[in-house]
Amino acid sequence: MERKKLIKLRGEKTRPYVAEHIGITPQMLGAIERGDRTPSLSLAKKIADYYEVSIDYIFFDDNRNKMFLEIDNVL
Repeated sequence: MERKKLIKLRGEKTRPYVAEHIGITPQMLGAIERGDRTPSLSLAKKIADYYEVSIDYIFFDDNRNKMFLEIDNVL
């Protein structure tokens, strides 16, 4: 995930504003933006939906050979 992509997508909106609309804390959003936390697949989808972009755009590197998500534990 490119940190710059998430920060660029957030633009002028505050971290608390975006976090509230996604349904997470501003601290969690900050950790994801910094690369300190990796979102679950369901959270990545919420983030991508909020910004109206694909999960691929945010969470795959430019060469599309690395994925930066944790798969939810789904049975």
